[in-house]
Amino acid sequence: MRLFSTLSGKKEEFALQGDEVKMYVCGVTPYDDAHIGHAMSYIIFDVIRRYINFSGYRLKYIQNFTDIDDKIIDRSNKRGIPAGELAQFYSESFLADMDALNIMRADFYPKATGEIDKIIEVVKGLVDRGYAYEAAGSVYFRVRKVADYGKLAHRTLDSMMAGARIEIGQDKEHPMDFTLWKASKPGEPAWQSPWGEGRPGWHIECSAMSLKYLGETIDIHGGGQDLIFPHHENEIVQSESFTGKKPFAKYWMHNGLLQFGEDKMSKSLGNLITIKDALKEYSADTIRLFVLNSHYRSPLKYSKESFQAADAGAERLRRTVAREESNSNSKENLDAAPYRKQFIEAMDDDFNTPQALAALFDLARSINQAADTGTGFAQAKSVFLELAQNVLGLSLSSADYRGNAEIQQLIEDRQNLRKEKKWKEADAVREKLTALGVAVEDTTTGVKIIPIRKK
Repeated sequence: MRLFSTLSGKKEEFALQGDEVKMYVCGVTPYDDAHIGHAMSYIIFDVIRRYINFSGYRLKYIQNFTDIDDKIIDRSNKRGIPAGELAQFYSESFLADMDALNIMRADFYPKATGEIDKIIEVVKGLVDRGYAYEAAGSVYFRVRKVADYGKLAHRTLDSMMAGARIEIGQDKEHPMDFTLWKASKPGEPAWQSPWGEGRPGWHIECSAMSLKYLGETIDIHGGGQDLIFPHHENEIVQSESFTGKKPFAKYWMHNGLLQFGEDKMSKSLGNLITIKDALKEYSADTIRLFVLNSHYRSPLKYSKESFQAADAGAERLRRTVAREESNSNSKENLDAAPYRKQFIEAMDDDFNTPQALAALFDLARSINQAADTGTGFAQAKSVFLELAQNVLGLSLSSADYRGNAEIQQLIEDRQNLRKEKKWKEADAVREKLTALGVAVEDTTTGVKIIPIRKK
């Protein structure tokens, strides 16, 4: 298996460092509904994770929630509700969206506000080692103390200064020094620290969480290409400076961004389509195929035509699943081994899902031909389901509840009722969902939505 690492700028043979793959993927800042740009990234890393498991590796997967942030504080002030309550609501909403897209849950979802002790430990360690300094209650990292700062983005410190939007604070020793601990402002959520009351900077939480749950070095660190600089660049220098060990992550994987016209899809640009809205029109399989039809490192353009093509593809695959052998005693049997080999070769080459899908659709066509001619295909269909469902995460169920506008609206209504603490009304909506074939399970990590398959 070969994968492209942003750090080396080339494809590398995958070599495991320990007895299990340690994988960390940056999560969301939960202050609004997740959009299909988020869906793109987490579908990609879900398939990568599934394929690593399929290839025989054990894997531990961590994904965080940045549940304290300027955007969360601003939104909570505007709505007049506590920041923690807002973040919890949208964290649960995000997990419900991931369930609806058939994205496997992470092994753990640490939250920034739950890891303050570890964050302070790492910041203090950086201060003690001379890599960070306190100024007016905030703590900053000294980028000039690290000779290879910029190695992930493949840029020099001077070029990064020229191209970056820099908030030059009078307390910084250097304009590119970044915040590890942020002194609190009046009325903001804050925690006590050796430098006074404050809260974590954006970058430090991921280092602290990765160190706590995966150890000092990990195998794969993932996220969108927009996180390469400054977020992941800063993660590297603060992690390696704290532990004294390199590399912090052996392979850095970054997905391309979803574009709406000429711009990337984002909340700040106001051009987003939420996952909930997308699921009212399309099934989870359609959304997954839309994403997987493009190589994960390439930008992906949103268009109605692309979604319609993916929808037609999902329907073709569902029809293949519905085919049954008419003659179980046939002496001829379809050999799926060549298609499986092509699929694996494609995925082994930096998770080339467009080529893997091509092999899957070729196998589907051969299964349909076998069904038409009376050739046996039960074994081939088993291979088809293994690749489509276990690796690509497609449900291919004719009874898929996703894409049902009524059900999606009920799910959204229930979340809003729970937010308002109207428990009786929320339970009534749950009963309506159950009658429609959808089970809603409230877990410690959020709301899990499970289709009830009818036999």
